[in-house]
Amino acid sequence: MVAVFAVGLFSSAGAMAQQPHPWQMNFQKAATPVMEEIIWFHNWLLVIEIAIVILVLALMLYIAIKFNAKANPVPSKTTHNAPLEVIWTVVPIIILVVIAVPSMKLLFFMDKAQDPEMTLKVIGNQWFWSYEYPDHGNFTFDANLTQKEDLPDDKKSLYLLEVDNHVVLPADTSIRLLFTANDVLHNWAIPSFGVKMDTVPGRINEAWIEVSSKHMGTYYGQCSELCGVNHGYMPIAVDIVSKAEFAAWVEKAKEEFARVDEPAVDVARIGARGTTAGR
Repeated sequence: MVAVFAVGLFSSAGAMAQQPHPWQMNFQKAATPVMEEIIWFHNWLLVIEIAIVILVLALMLYIAIKFNAKANPVPSKTTHNAPLEVIWTVVPIIILVVIAVPSMKLLFFMDKAQDPEMTLKVIGNQWFWSYEYPDHGNFTFDANLTQKEDLPDDKKSLYLLEVDNHVVLPADTSIRLLFTANDVLHNWAIPSFGVKMDTVPGRINEAWIEVSSKHMGTYYGQCSELCGVNHGYMPIAVDIVSKAEFAAWVEKAKEEFARVDEPAVDVARIGARGTTAGR
């Protein structure tokens, strides 16, 4: 398989696989600018949430101690406090604005690539993935789950993550990802890339990635949209290699996955969000 060829190209360089581990906490290591921004926003938002929890807890303790029946046998008859009501109205609004601004910036940043250097088309099927490389000869291939008995002993932990044909992409390259499906809703998700996008029949959705050469390696993900009885058997495996290694892989892939039954895809025409999808 071409995937084996690709893995062999850069495995000697010490590249590490990004995958879930038992008892893992927090996110997987970020491999793209989008995921780096997601992690920053998550951590920053967590600080705000903790501050709110501490403030509310402190107020509740203060009220319980200061105004219990024993300490305050004669309760106040106050019904309105204009300054307090203004404060508890204005402060939450300010907090929401402080959260909304970076949130919207992140949404726009992760929406689509500004000047993509290549395109990968992802097609969801029950229950496997198909991939097209319209900028490199328009070849296509399917990626199916590797059965547990076919994995070597030291790779048994990759069951439900490993596939027979890996996606291979170059490092230091802005890559546009186009998503669609042939049957029902699926979702192409790789945690380290910060990508979790629905594949919808009859529609093209878009995302982008750019992985630095210092993060070359194999990245795993899974379908994240309930799509039928074998939903849990649609893993994703992506190899990030150098540009030279990618060019060598493309030449091999053109021979193995050549398409002679369909014309080349007009990437510019289908790049706009919402364009009708089709293979």
